[in-house]
Amino acid sequence: MIILEDIALRRGQKLLFSGASATLQPGQKIALIGGNGCGKSSLFALLLDELQADAGDIRGLKGLRISHMAQETETSDLTARHYVIAGDAALYQTLQELAWADAAGHYEQSATLHQRLEELDGYSAERRAEQLLLGLGFQREKMDAPMSAFSGGWRIRLNLARALMAPSDLMLLDEPTNHLDLDTTLWLQSWLQAYRGTLLMISHDRDFIDATCERTLEITRQALTAYRGGYSDYERQRAEQMAQQQAHYEKQQRRIADIEDFVRRFRAKATKARQAQSRLKELERMRKVAQAHIDSPFSFNFPAPGKVSDPLLTLSEAALGHGVHTVLSQVSVSLSPGDRIGLLGKNGAGKTTLLKSLTGELPLMAGERTEGAHLQIGYFDQQQLEVLDLDASPFLHLQRLSPTARDQEILDFLGGFDFRGDRAKEVIRPFSGGEKARLALAHVVWQAPNVLILDEPTNHLDLDMRYALEVALQDYAGAIVLVSHDRHLLRNAVEQLLLVNEGSVEDYAGDVEAYEKWVLSANPAEPPKPAVQPALAAEDAGDRKARRQASADRRAQLQPLKKTIRDLEARLEKGQQALDALQTQLADGDLYTQSAGDELAELLKQEGHLKRELAEIEGEWLEQQEALEALETAAS
Repeated sequence: MIILEDIALRRGQKLLFSGASATLQPGQKIALIGGNGCGKSSLFALLLDELQADAGDIRGLKGLRISHMAQETETSDLTARHYVIAGDAALYQTLQELAWADAAGHYEQSATLHQRLEELDGYSAERRAEQLLLGLGFQREKMDAPMSAFSGGWRIRLNLARALMAPSDLMLLDEPTNHLDLDTTLWLQSWLQAYRGTLLMISHDRDFIDATCERTLEITRQALTAYRGGYSDYERQRAEQMAQQQAHYEKQQRRIADIEDFVRRFRAKATKARQAQSRLKELERMRKVAQAHIDSPFSFNFPAPGKVSDPLLTLSEAALGHGVHTVLSQVSVSLSPGDRIGLLGKNGAGKTTLLKSLTGELPLMAGERTEGAHLQIGYFDQQQLEVLDLDASPFLHLQRLSPTARDQEILDFLGGFDFRGDRAKEVIRPFSGGEKARLALAHVVWQAPNVLILDEPTNHLDLDMRYALEVALQDYAGAIVLVSHDRHLLRNAVEQLLLVNEGSVEDYAGDVEAYEKWVLSANPAEPPKPAVQPALAAEDAGDRKARRQASADRRAQLQPLKKTIRDLEARLEKGQQALDALQTQLADGDLYTQSAGDELAELLKQEGHLKRELAEIEGEWLEQQEALEALETAAS
């Protein structure tokens, strides 16, 4: 049992902990949450004895084997395989001593070392390291490559594999799903569920927390507060607590009203839309837990796109790749306003290649890319952080984009991303990774795109910021193409899934949960096709081409129906606004005097006409929606 009692810690001028206490029971899996800069990493440093508390006591660490995932990427002459094996320090030292003894002909010492090796389960070390590397997405042929051959993101994965390799009673993981794709995240989730030691994990991935952790520890107001269950349980319990605080009541009511207004407008669209029903349920759930985020410093919306075309962007019979290497072939994708597409597929399948081809950054090897009039793409990937000017402020970044914008307009916008006061005009070089990620996202949002291409947008974002992004995306009017290992965001931001696999891009008939089950049941080294997809192994090239053509034909059939439905929804929205305004006039008591009889009669006549018109539009919408659902059902 690890006991933290009345801990106080100050870093520079900032007080991180004051009288903070918590107990970590043996074998518990605990999520450590809190906003950027609240002290999560500093708490890890205390447990690792890298920092000393200003006051208080930590008991129960003596004799514990602690495994920690390093965040810095070191340079090493070791191969990937041996770097991971070296995570077990005692084992690696024994292997080095054994190699020296064998080379020197010290056979008696070798015999002793072989016995120690057996005690350390050393004979299975290479197999265990290989399993970890395969699970984390490494190809077999790369396992004996030197560390210098890997990029920063892959070195972080090696640090994670090294931490998992080390025998431990306490494991400390700091954002382990950053730089992982969805498939690898699911593998890690399964591995951690089987871990027998105590796990303390910093994470901003709510589904990952829910599936892995039985307790949540929040850092807030310099204190540690424990909650039963995962993040969803924390969110509900915190919402209940916040609802009882009178000081927040008015702000809560405004937030609830905002969500209810969104639900009201969306409900008309979701009455019979099968795919939208789960999203509507999530919005209703959001109403119940909105209070948990009521003190969030983040609140922003995507500006309404200006003029748009339909379709906005199209790839036709495209071959995508790099140089002479084709990654994806016969790709046909069309984006229209309101489309919300999520991409699924293992690491290296070609998701990023598809995104860069959509943006035009990567030229097509064959086929056509057609831009609609007024196309404005907003592209976010992790390289966005690398192109930020470290010696400029958040304010200056946006002012460079819009030199004529009013200063207050820029400052108000940045406030929604929690760059307030002097912070908005400070140079960003010392900013945290989370703050830089927020600025990179603000940079994209500010430009009012009508197509959003998002490649892992939640890396480095904390849970409150992810919630704000989710709400903003739900109200976004343009087209979205999203790659994310955050399953919660995928479920609540997209309505159509495409599977990128074995050189093709095709509709995925299942949902995120179905994909998750397939990945968890598959061999990570050689993933099979999901049950909802035809088995490609038995198909020849002609079969695959026919299947891709059938998929393209289905999309072509669905496109006019979707456009008609969007047009009807716009008419419904406009008509409802007109009716609301008219009924506000009719609520005026002065209309019901004798002198105002003619005006009242005219307004009542207009009200009846509007109600009939709305009923007709809704009836037509229902017919078109049923036709769309029938086509989608036939396709699946």
